Amino acid sequence: MRVDLSPTSWGRVIAVTVVGTAICIAAAFLVDSYNFPSLSPEALRWAQLTDLLLPLVLGGSFFSFLMYKMRQLAIAQKNLSIVAATDSLTAVFNRGAFSMLVEAYLEQARSQAVVDAGALLIVDADHFKTINDRLGHDCGDQALKLIAQTIKAQLRGADIVGRIGGEEFAIFLPGADPSQSWLVAEGIRRRIREVEFAPDGRPCPLSVSIGGVAFSGPNPDGRPAPLQGQVQRPRPGQFRNDRAARPAGR
Repeated sequence: MRVDLSPTSWGRVIAVTVVGTAICIAAAFLVDSYNFPSLSPEALRWAQLTDLLLPLVLGGSFFSFLMYKMRQLAIAQKNLSIVAATDSLTAVFNRGAFSMLVEAYLEQARSQAVVDAGALLIVDADHFKTINDRLGHDCGDQALKLIAQTIKAQLRGADIVGRIGGEEFAIFLPGADPSQSWLVAEGIRRRIREVEFAPDGRPCPLSVSIGGVAFSGPNPDGRPAPLQGQVQRPRPGQFRNDRAARPAGR
């Protein structure tokens, strides 16, 4: 069983407290050991008891308090980093965090040749301005939340999704070939069409257009082809575009 010693774990607090206190006790015995030969048996027992209890109380209290505060600080920093990287409305990555994660993955892929396929999808909510104008911005926000939740439910654990614009989302699918990417895009498109969205009892079908690019196979130098500069807005013929299947009157 692996013990969690991350900065936010209680395991780290306990481990450092125990080790730090043990070192303090050992140091106290080492320093005081030079006086042990000259002490009477009774004085020796008291000296050893003092060398044990004093560091145990003072050192244990100090290290436990210090590590508790450091754990709180680590949790606060982690929460701040999550807030800074997350879109507050949809709870997916924001544009900056999404771009950073994708670039980091691609950089690793180029240097280590760990993957030879992948895809980037762009999901655009259809007629989002009309939803805002007809139903209000609060309803528009609810629609975006539903779309984001539906997208996340269709993805694998390694996939990355972020909100890159007002009604636009980006999805990075590491290791996915074009056919797999198309299946993911089609699954997202169909699921979003099936979502029930009826603010104030007024049905309002949702739909999205999905476009994207995929890379497959390495460059001549043996590294995966980059996605930089290949991202485009959805258009007919890219994976599957939902514009032809929109409900009448939308």
